[in-house]
Amino acid sequence: MIRVVDYGVCNLGSILNMCRRLGIPAAPATTAADIDGAERLILPGVGAFDSGARNLEERGLVDALTRAAVVRRVPMLGICLGMQLMARSSSEGKRPGLAWIDARVRHFTELAGAAAVGLKFPHIGWNFIERVRPHPVLEGLDEPPRFYFVHSYCVDCSEAERLAASRHGPIVFTAMLARGNLVGAQFHPEKSHRFGMRLIRNFAEWRPEGP
Repeated sequence: MIRVVDYGVCNLGSILNMCRRLGIPAAPATTAADIDGAERLILPGVGAFDSGARNLEERGLVDALTRAAVVRRVPMLGICLGMQLMARSSSEGKRPGLAWIDARVRHFTELAGAAAVGLKFPHIGWNFIERVRPHPVLEGLDEPPRFYFVHSYCVDCSEAERLAASRHGPIVFTAMLARGNLVGAQFHPEKSHRFGMRLIRNFAEWRPEGP
């Protein structure tokens, strides 16, 4: 079963509905005990970085999530804000992230400078992604795969952790990251129709290997 972490800032219903359509058992995780018992986790999220980090702390979920991600090495998918919270910090706020990935979250304008002039933020809508390297969660996607994005901030991670890239105007940004048992998607698979359905199915069947 997939447990979807409910910490008050997530699109929980859409993710559970997609899992139901796919015949994948899924349920919310609202307590540390739910997370400690989970064999597979989705960390979703929408909104501001500090709000997400604060909610995880106030609900007592941070230690359980870190045990799952780092100690038990449970397969975990971070979606949108959930992916950003995997990083160490964000220029959007002052609270620390979960620090599972050695990366910082930055605004498009901070990443791109003059290249961002004239672009609209947040970046909203359908965008193609380009694989940087192969990964089981991307298997079987029609070419070229496209997903639905809503964001103004991006994870600035190493090339070794970047799994897929996308563009907003001339700006190339990290659309997906992966390391070991962790995968992050800046887009919303639960809003991305057949592309998102295939990605969620792939995640449900994925068995991570190695660090």
